Amino acid sequence: MDQTQVFEAERARLLRIATNVLGDRGEAEDVVQTAWLRLDRNEAEIDNLPGWLTTVTTRLCLDRLRLRVPLPVEDEEVERVSAAASPPVDPADHVVLADTVGVALQVVLDRLSPSERVAFVLHDSFGVDFTTIAAVLDTTPSAARKLASRARGKVAQPQEPDHRADWVVVDAFLAAAREGDFARLLTLLAPDAVVAGDQAAVALGTPAAIDGQRAVAEFFNGAASAALPVFVADRPGAAWFDRGQARVVFDFSVEDGVVRRIDFRAEPGVLVDVRRRRDDTAG
Repeated sequence: MDQTQVFEAERARLLRIATNVLGDRGEAEDVVQTAWLRLDRNEAEIDNLPGWLTTVTTRLCLDRLRLRVPLPVEDEEVERVSAAASPPVDPADHVVLADTVGVALQVVLDRLSPSERVAFVLHDSFGVDFTTIAAVLDTTPSAARKLASRARGKVAQPQEPDHRADWVVVDAFLAAAREGDFARLLTLLAPDAVVAGDQAAVALGTPAAIDGQRAVAEFFNGAASAALPVFVADRPGAAWFDRGQARVVFDFSVEDGVVRRIDFRAEPGVLVDVRRRRDDTAG
């Protein structure tokens, strides 16, 4: 096969790696496209193209993670080694395809530094060995192992009870609804997800009930473009506003990283506790 055919054969795997590391499908698609552009411009001989693509894709993800949030030096310090100090390895030899990480894990990945996140995802989700990860991160296998271990410890720590994880799920759900990303909506909904509307909300035109993951996804697919993020008491939600006043609230119930229930609520007693979520109060 020529390099274009090899790239197309590897695209799905590269996209899965990038999505799991970055937690954003659109950003992952950009990374994979950039990897293709680098391949297209490359004039040197590549002994193992899948391995080269894996390394380039993962390093592009690492660059993007580092640009998102500046981190203290100590969070990113690892033992660096020159390329000449260690033999080249082929990341593709050890990559094992895994299921998508899932929203719940993407939430806790946000606690990690970029290098920790790459080491953890590649090793724990894709079964990549530490020699390979060290080559990707330009460090030693020992340092790569420490990064993954430190990441694992952070992931295991209980979260503060501030609903940050729920916010990530709710925001992802609303974004998928607005963008008409039906497949993403399905991954964000529990199999037994339901929607229910109180009498006041139904009177304003919301459905009284929707049952099941697919039916809920179909209802929200391409919808919710006018919904704004809010607090419903202390829970994450969204609301339709009219002249600055909340009229109908989407009250989300999130469990284990997926949406289990959405209540449309418009009773005055509920609306009085609704307040807009601002960027500086997102948790």
